[in-house]
Amino acid sequence: MRSEAIIGVLEKQYVTKLLEKGKRVDGRKLLESRPIQIVPNVIKKAEGSAMVKWGETVILAGVKAQLGSPFPDTPNDGVITVNAEVSPISSPTNESGPPGPRAVELARVVDRGIRESKVIPMKDPKLCVIPGKKVWILFVDVYILDDGGNLFDAAALGAMAAIANTRLKKVIIDEDLEEVTLSEETEPLPRNGSVASLTFAKINDTIVYDPNLLEDMGKDARFSLAMTDKGIICSMQKGEAGMFSEEEFHKILDQSSSLVAPLLKKIEESSQFPEMNEMYKFDF
Repeated sequence: MRSEAIIGVLEKQYVTKLLEKGKRVDGRKLLESRPIQIVPNVIKKAEGSAMVKWGETVILAGVKAQLGSPFPDTPNDGVITVNAEVSPISSPTNESGPPGPRAVELARVVDRGIRESKVIPMKDPKLCVIPGKKVWILFVDVYILDDGGNLFDAAALGAMAAIANTRLKKVIIDEDLEEVTLSEETEPLPRNGSVASLTFAKINDTIVYDPNLLEDMGKDARFSLAMTDKGIICSMQKGEAGMFSEEEFHKILDQSSSLVAPLLKKIEESSQFPEMNEMYKFDF
């Protein structure tokens, strides 16, 4: 057995023995989050951006917008797409190259939460500029800079914070020519509230919220859900080979509303500052 595998087994045994006593490696309660900080508007050339430090996990999210053609099957809707990149510098186990399964799943989970929550009203006239011809296309890019565990929630939080700070250039429409030009003046991206992700890890028979890196590496099963500020669960994702019982599933859902509230509050607080503010600094 390779030394890395031996270390992994020993780490899981250590985490498991602590959990059997109701303790976690970092001293948190089973359903307690690590500290979270959001720094809004960190990329000047992006329409919206945010950096999130969630425990030891650091991610950067940005939104770029351009006018383009809508999809044929949704001619009256704007377009949004989410991409994720797990940077090689984020962990010794991450390598350079095209997005792997981990990055693809991460992007899909974040994308689904935003899309199914309907927090961005894609049919809004500010997004569907000329129906069937010109719409805003939003590219949400998420970069994992430091992998400290629970990438799903940190990525979703960063993406939503970047969206909450996004401003689009005002559009001037020539109705006779059906052409548009962009003004230098900007306006906020239309938004119907916020959405955030909650991730739970099952290690043996114990379930923890917001797994740190050791817990993430030693988990038997993972469950993530996205919930809006209206209390609607709009997406779910189960990962790994382990199973959750029906009773465990209901306990997770019962806890979700109270756990998501602080995340939604942080998103709204960060959206109040169109420019970087002194109160938003990482405290390393």
